[in-house]
Amino acid sequence: MIVTPSILALLPFVNAAGVHKLKLKKLPPTDSNPALEGAYLAHKYGASSSQSPLLGAGGSGRRVGHPKDGEQLLWTQDHLKGGHGVPLTNFMNAQYYTEVTLGNPAQTYDSSASSTYKANGSTFSIQYGSGSMEGFVSSDTLTIGDIAIPNQLFAEATKEPGLAFAFGKFDGILGLAYDTIAVNHITPTFYNMVNQGLIDAPVFSFRIGSSDEDGGEAIFGGIDESAYKGKIDYVPVRRKAYWEVELDKIYFGDDELELENTGAAIDTGTSLIALPVDIAEMLNTQIGAKKSWNGQYTVDCAKVPSLPELSFSFGGKQYPLKGSDYILEVQGTCMSAFTGMDINLPWGKLWIIGDVFLRRYYTVYDLGRNAVGFAEAK
Repeated sequence: MIVTPSILALLPFVNAAGVHKLKLKKLPPTDSNPALEGAYLAHKYGASSSQSPLLGAGGSGRRVGHPKDGEQLLWTQDHLKGGHGVPLTNFMNAQYYTEVTLGNPAQTYDSSASSTYKANGSTFSIQYGSGSMEGFVSSDTLTIGDIAIPNQLFAEATKEPGLAFAFGKFDGILGLAYDTIAVNHITPTFYNMVNQGLIDAPVFSFRIGSSDEDGGEAIFGGIDESAYKGKIDYVPVRRKAYWEVELDKIYFGDDELELENTGAAIDTGTSLIALPVDIAEMLNTQIGAKKSWNGQYTVDCAKVPSLPELSFSFGGKQYPLKGSDYILEVQGTCMSAFTGMDINLPWGKLWIIGDVFLRRYYTVYDLGRNAVGFAEAK
């Protein structure tokens, strides 16, 4: 777990014990550099190669435009009314983050100003291709809405590699994956919520919205039965690291591709669909996508309604996406969600299934049964 003050990336939060809902919100537009869209995602999963740039995690606030005419395509971040005092925010349906506080009194963190700070003394390091993230571990009260988690260990970063972190909209990262991959064996925040009885069940769930009126909802400790249609189908976790399930096959129009030893990480912190470069190139070719000046594949917006369905098979059940799901329209430009990234792990290949899928399907992350649940979102 990596935490630096104020803004925390890719994170759903609760505000009291039990089962808790939190409305997702959007923020006003920002403007930044489009050059490093894929760097954070590649760092996170250790990709050996990637199609660059990627509009995804770590790509918030990017300027995506055409230098020939000087126009800029900004990430849309309009305000949503209502909700709680700790909003989860949404950049162009691409990155979600929220504000948290550390210490007592709650603050943009300065350990010397906190009465509950405890020095830990251990160092912290994560190695990336572009260098290492380094720092030291501290202990303090982590406050999420109205819930306070005492003695939460976290890392204060003193060195961050590459510009992906420098240009990211977030100040810190709080992981929701298994504790097996926690650096220094630090107990993750969600595990502390469970262990301290702050939530009713070892479960969190997501409904990701896409409209200005409804940015979606995150729940810790339970499931919102009004947020989905039919029943939830659970698929066992393939390996207790990421929330990774077996990807049996994909269907694209009338074509079927059977996959072997392939996992899919269901990732609320990723906007797109990251898949092997050769398959990404094939799909982008079949939908008539053309590579733009910045490496992003774009399609003719008029053709989106006629594009074939793409279906993922998890646990023997198909979960289809329409062309309007896997094509992102940003101020008149239609961009493909298929991003090439080779992630070859010792136990097999890994795809990353992000928010273009999660906007269609309500997902449940059940630590008790070590499974991911899927249902069609309302």
